[in-house]
Amino acid sequence: MMLLIVCRLLTRNPRIQSLKMKETHSLRALLSNNIKEARRHLEWSQEALAEASGLHRTYIGSVERCERNISIDNIEKLANALGISPADLLRDNNDF
Repeated sequence: MMLLIVCRLLTRNPRIQSLKMKETHSLRALLSNNIKEARRHLEWSQEALAEASGLHRTYIGSVERCERNISIDNIEKLANALGISPADLLRDNNDF
């Protein structure tokens, strides 16, 4: 009984779910990491990126945590705000 409760708590933990998403959706994790790295390169907060892209700050955070299946339209908005091409957000080994 105790094991079942612990397992349920772990699977409902957003941090654990985020790790599972990263394992199962490697392109989503790559996109997430590239957005985060490009934002940090500009020394922007999530709020600053949200304002520049016209998206909500909580949405930016959930994208960076791999919790969202982001649309191509929002990839374009984020890329434009960051001053890079949408393709750069999907490339491995970027140097922002």
